Amino acid sequence: MFALVAIYLIALLPRFSAGMGAGVTASIMALLLASHFVLMTGQGMWLQFMWPLALLVVGHVLLVTKRFVVTERGKEVSDAQSAANARMLGLAFQGQGQLDMAFDYFRKVPLDDTVMDNLYNLALDFERKRQFNKAEAVFRYMGDYNPKFRDLEARLSRAKQMSETVILGGAQTHPGGTLALGSGAEKPMLGRYQVEKELGKGAMGVVYLGKDPKIGRVVAIKTMALSQEFEADELAEVKERFFREAETAGRLSHTNIVTIFDAGEEHDLCYIAMELLKGKDLVPFTKQGNTLSIEKVVSIMARVADALGYAHKQNVVHRDVKPANVMYESENDVVKVTDFGIARITDSSRTKTGMVLGTPSYMSPEQLQGKKIDGRSDLFSLAVSLYQLACGKLPFEGDSMAQLMYRIANEHAPDILQYNPSLPPAFVAFVDKAMSKEAGERYQTGEEFAAALRATLGGTAAAAAGAGVDISL
Repeated sequence: MFALVAIYLIALLPRFSAGMGAGVTASIMALLLASHFVLMTGQGMWLQFMWPLALLVVGHVLLVTKRFVVTERGKEVSDAQSAANARMLGLAFQGQGQLDMAFDYFRKVPLDDTVMDNLYNLALDFERKRQFNKAEAVFRYMGDYNPKFRDLEARLSRAKQMSETVILGGAQTHPGGTLALGSGAEKPMLGRYQVEKELGKGAMGVVYLGKDPKIGRVVAIKTMALSQEFEADELAEVKERFFREAETAGRLSHTNIVTIFDAGEEHDLCYIAMELLKGKDLVPFTKQGNTLSIEKVVSIMARVADALGYAHKQNVVHRDVKPANVMYESENDVVKVTDFGIARITDSSRTKTGMVLGTPSYMSPEQLQGKKIDGRSDLFSLAVSLYQLACGKLPFEGDSMAQLMYRIANEHAPDILQYNPSLPPAFVAFVDKAMSKEAGERYQTGEEFAAALRATLGGTAAAAAGAGVDISL
């Protein structure tokens, strides 16, 4: 019986599950007790079955205890490995910007000071992305473990306040509305750029001063809330066009064209990171009484024409040439054309309010008529800008959109001399030709436009002829 119990304990019990092993052991115990009782009372025999029974009980307890200890230790090791893996995955997802996934994995890790540091940084990343409600959720989770951790109480209160007052993606009052800056929250991030401050607002969004923390480059970040301007069914197409045009514009490399470094999307905001310019646009110089000298106007606009000519050779049409898209720094006499390709994003598209995006006062007749356009359309817009900078008045104005569009397409511009009598005749002739209704009657290239414009400073047609350019009507 000793041998049978030993064989059972060594060979069979380790193969059974806990429940089955307990059942078989109990059955053997019952069999031994019953046999011992029956032999003593019925046969008058006394066999020492109690010693094998004791061996069975002790052996079973020892084996089960050993298995439990080994299993628990293995479980602890497995749990520790799982926690380490979850923490590493959380850090990896956080590094990739997938903050929601990172939070899911961090919650699988037992909380300690190291994990609290990870969660704190994660909440700050949520703040940078203006997701204050999610930052609040992280801070609350941390507070359940240690509400006195660092400045957790103040952070939680601020995140809660921001999540209740800030509309994610921008305020309703302005497309791409102002980000929360200087509110005590972490500075927002757009892609890899840290937003420092707001520089200004345009027709489609807000421009910010940004910094690439990895290389220290300071940039201007132009944001566009396309989701607020377009319906859901056309939004995907508009975004695709946005990135395609941004890529095209990013390939342009010219002294008088602003450099584009990057383009991306952050939640509902599309953005373009570009060269930070010190100057301002030409809009202030389009008002009567504040115009620049004709020599300065010619110098600036000729360089803009050179830039457009270069872009047209790269098959890039600006589509929205106007004083607001020409930056000028007077101190160093630097001219830069901005927003290449952006107008195409909204070409033939309408906003939610039904307004056509763009600036009709500067559009060419063929652009207003919805025809296929080329670089000569940009040169018409440039001529309109030149007219306005030279005399402080737009050549085409109307009481309504329809009247304005009709005049651009059908009527000649008023004589510019009635607004600025001091302009040389050659300049007047140049402007008249540059604003011809038919594209074939205008200057055909940016280089031709620039050469003819510079020639007008001589004041005679002979000067223009000496430059090899015909400026006759």
